[in-house]
Amino acid sequence: MIRYVGKGQAEGRVSAPTSKSVAHRLLIAAAMCEGQRSVIDGITPCEDVLATIECLRVLGVKIVYDGSRAAIEGIDFKKAKPSSVLKCRESGSTLRFLIPIALLSGEEMILSGSEKLISRPQGVYEEIASDEGFLFKKDIGKITVKGRLRSGEYRVRGDVSSQFITGLIFALSALDGDSKILLTTKIESRSYVELTISALSEFGVKVEWEGDSALQIKGGQKHTARELRVEGDWSGTAFIEALNFLGGSVTVDGLNENSLQGDRVYREHFASLDGGFCEINIEDCPDLGPILFTIAALKHGGRFTGTKRLKIKESDRARAMMEELSKFGASLLIEENSVTVLKRELHQPRERICGHNDHRIVMSLAVILTRFGGEIEGCEAVSKSYPDFFEDIKELGITTYEI
Repeated sequence: MIRYVGKGQAEGRVSAPTSKSVAHRLLIAAAMCEGQRSVIDGITPCEDVLATIECLRVLGVKIVYDGSRAAIEGIDFKKAKPSSVLKCRESGSTLRFLIPIALLSGEEMILSGSEKLISRPQGVYEEIASDEGFLFKKDIGKITVKGRLRSGEYRVRGDVSSQFITGLIFALSALDGDSKILLTTKIESRSYVELTISALSEFGVKVEWEGDSALQIKGGQKHTARELRVEGDWSGTAFIEALNFLGGSVTVDGLNENSLQGDRVYREHFASLDGGFCEINIEDCPDLGPILFTIAALKHGGRFTGTKRLKIKESDRARAMMEELSKFGASLLIEENSVTVLKRELHQPRERICGHNDHRIVMSLAVILTRFGGEIEGCEAVSKSYPDFFEDIKELGITTYEI
């Protein structure tokens, strides 16, 4: 899909999209409430969350979903028998959260996804499978697993992806014995682990930190059904509030100011970039990378550290942004774990902008196009997390339409 985004300043009021990170976690926690019915409201029908809903259904969870509200009847995943392949689409959260859950029953399960998704690192689980004698086979577009996860002690790297830690927390919380996750490196994106702990606590399950490098999960805890609403998404809202730093006047409703979402720091980072060249560590908020690079290019430049994991997202995000922002005259220097955006005079792009099949790249480039106007291809990628993005900026007065 190709869209034109016109030059203009955004004004008005919109509601924040709801958080897909929170929705994944509440859906899975609700699905673990065996024989009980939970209701989760405010679930945005983005592609990633729909993938989790579909996979849970394949595992035997009954879910009635109307596009916003989901009624979930939980099961015992230790007895789960998949009715078909678990189709994770392009959702890294779905895949990595469900692999350990798929290892609870001892049944062979196949998890499929895009070639890009399956090629992303899974070494943490591969090591556990090797140590425990489980089947873990990667093929093009699918992963096959078989084994029966046991309670106990698991040593896990914390600097690859917090998604592995979340997946293990969910699975180990379903077992009768006590378990411990020992982090062998400094943890990155700890806020996402905190979201997982918070989600399980809503359903009566306690997971506790022991210092900064160990998590204790008591066995035999009962998951208790709840009725909850998904909170607003700080990650998605960053692209809307970025318009305020281009002369706009936008108010976003529906955000929890006390949220555990790590990406809530974007306001602080935007303000720093607005004030002058600065250095920002995005180790704990890598998803903000593309929009922070955009604001830096539009303002005074900046240096960003903790960027190495941008290579293994939906695209190589640093290189994608370097390529696309250069069409505006920007200059980015990429090193192994840092990106420097140099101050340059920007101009209207002389060619069409590419979204690299990455929702956060598309939304970041749409923001800069409101300064200059232009065309961007691959806009359908926003359906992964924020399907109403273009409708929302249109509501705020930005001219945008499909070509």
